[in-house]
Amino acid sequence: MPYFREEIEKMPRDELDSLVDERIRYTIKYAQENSPFYRKWFKDNHINVSDIRSHNDLRELPVISGKTMREKQPPETSEFEFKCANWNEIYTIHETSGTSGVPKSFFLTWDDWNRYAEKYARAFVSQGFSESDRVIVCASYGMNVGANTMTLAAQKVGMAIIPEGKCTFPIRIIKNYEATGIVGSIFKLIRLAGRMREEGMDPQNSSIQKLIAGGESFAEESRAYLEELWDVPVYNIYGSTEGTMCGECSQKAGLHVPEDLVHLDLYDPLLENFVDEGECGRIVLTSLLSEGERTGTLLLNYDTEDTSVVVSRDRCQCGRTHLRIMNPQREAETVWVMGTPFNKVDVEKAVFQRENMEYLTGEYEAFLYGSENEVTLRVSMEARDQKLLDQELVKDNFVKSFLEYKKPLYENYLNSDFDIIFNFTGPGGLEFYKVKGRPKRLVDRR
Repeated sequence: MPYFREEIEKMPRDELDSLVDERIRYTIKYAQENSPFYRKWFKDNHINVSDIRSHNDLRELPVISGKTMREKQPPETSEFEFKCANWNEIYTIHETSGTSGVPKSFFLTWDDWNRYAEKYARAFVSQGFSESDRVIVCASYGMNVGANTMTLAAQKVGMAIIPEGKCTFPIRIIKNYEATGIVGSIFKLIRLAGRMREEGMDPQNSSIQKLIAGGESFAEESRAYLEELWDVPVYNIYGSTEGTMCGECSQKAGLHVPEDLVHLDLYDPLLENFVDEGECGRIVLTSLLSEGERTGTLLLNYDTEDTSVVVSRDRCQCGRTHLRIMNPQREAETVWVMGTPFNKVDVEKAVFQRENMEYLTGEYEAFLYGSENEVTLRVSMEARDQKLLDQELVKDNFVKSFLEYKKPLYENYLNSDFDIIFNFTGPGGLEFYKVKGRPKRLVDRR
């Protein structure tokens, strides 16, 4: 089993915890000395930084939100209060996508870039990538850090990157350069497989050996369908500008968190207490620095607005000891109906029931309408050929899957307080095709 940094990735739990505590102490010291925001934050919250000695002590600190970050940068303030390095140390400047509000500004030093790249490099190697690979990256090379971080990680691993940026690249790229892997979202890779077949190239007989799905949460059913289309393993990778780069290993038994580089906790929805092991919680992260390292933007107890579950803290079959989490989901993609929450992933799971995929392309969108007492979920799905579509089969499969683990909502469905209606279109007929940017799959119009 290959490792990128074996002594760290296989470190026994007690030694790993000690290393994390050591880095937490230095990180807190760095924040006190270099961060205008945290210096004031410690003072206002009556926090003695010398009392923060271990990862358990982080639980005593308040949680920071994206809203707080936006309030501490121009135009709200005269300075970027989260910036904690001199301008001559800043290597690049980045912004989040702004999908949940005004973009947050991030300042990265070269140390930051090396830490970010290390996280992805570990994931790549754990998935079987090596210097013999040539990987097409279908992620934006811009103010977001993902694509650039993967490219730098590839340099550390020794593999070659084909930096396409979008998944609409010419099919000849795969053949000409004998690409062995592609990074992209589930839907980009499904569309790419269809385009290859239209141009006479069978994805299953191409040079591609592995796929990496990232950029958004997805249902296991859609991953399974993608693996069937390509006949290769599809690995999950999760990252953000804030630094939460995690990745599955070849065992596909949860995403490994690089605990020596980022500390991750799970809070309850009110961000008041930690959740018990095995329960779903909001991901709260803390950047970790080694002695002497510098950072441009430091985050302590930062609420990512993503949710997950700890799969295990035991040693993985791959030999790695770092904890594993389930595929994170965006809190912003979760809605509540009559006291029951569900995420766009739940809708996707119901769409991608295997029998359905004989008729569907996989593209879908869902809308909620109604009031507190009467709610309608309208699901639109794209069919390959509407004339051959077995609508009743697709509807039945969807309803059975979607309501299977939502007993209260199922009772509302039986009582007609909650209704599900369906709309089927031909290729290109969904609403999101008319809107620029990433499709919003679940929209609450109540």
